[in-house]
Amino acid sequence: MTDKIQPSLRIAKLPDLTPVKMTIHVEPDVHRLLEDYARVYNERYGEDVAPSVLIPSMLATFLASDNGFKKARKALVAKSA
Repeated sequence: MTDKIQPSLRIAKLPDLTPVKMTIHVEPDVHRLLEDYARVYNERYGEDVAPSVLIPSMLATFLASDNGFKKARKALVAKSA
């Protein structure tokens, strides 16, 4: 049996990118803000997008910019290891 030589790639195997469906409830004020944001997005980029399409990106941006969360998560992961 011969082992095939695997080429070296710069990127690792991609993680699971299967979306996870979540249902959330927001207060009417937040809903209006999300609708307004979608309208502003449409004016800025000329692309009509529903708030539900924008929310995942909004959450990802928020979480990536929260330094307190990043520090706490790092400690949490270290505890789990």
